[in-house]
Amino acid sequence: MQTIDEVRLETDPQYRYEYLADFIGFGPAEAALIQAFAPHLGPRIGELVEKTYIKLLNYDATARHFVPRQHGYEGDLPGSVADLTATHPQIRFRKDHLNRYFMQLIGRSYDAKMVQYLDMVGRMHTVHAGSKAIVVPLVQMNALMGLLSDAIMEAVATSPLDSVKSLQTQRAFNKLLWIQNDFITRHYQA
Repeated sequence: MQTIDEVRLETDPQYRYEYLADFIGFGPAEAALIQAFAPHLGPRIGELVEKTYIKLLNYDATARHFVPRQHGYEGDLPGSVADLTATHPQIRFRKDHLNRYFMQLIGRSYDAKMVQYLDMVGRMHTVHAGSKAIVVPLVQMNALMGLLSDAIMEAVATSPLDSVKSLQTQRAFNKLLWIQNDFITRHYQA
């Protein structure tokens, strides 16, 4: 039986990641499957981002978070939720972030810097980072992660991979997204 330092799980992101990865079964083989899928997912990222933002802008509970100034955005702001469109400069700014997120998932080494990135993604949607005026409720983050997971699973399922490789790749992404979801949730408990 392994001994886990539960206090350290809450204070050390690397230790937390290593525990989760070991428990879930996300290791070098799964990371390699995700990276090998880059030629299939990369060309579809723009489409996935567009579909994601169509969904986000279709609900006032998610769209409202794009009205205040986003951290790092310097352009004109929408006056209200009604002024938001998929082509508004602030939405394009956010789309660029989601595009980079997908690129990080498929193109980055799963090392200590990636752990810091996954943790930062979780923290930036809370008062702990980013804009203090924008706090995305956990239910909205869970909805987004579910949407992203479904989109990635569909991309893998409809790719030219054989059935065995497709299932292995879907499982690898699923494990990674559960780790990401934990790195989101942890910042809502503090």
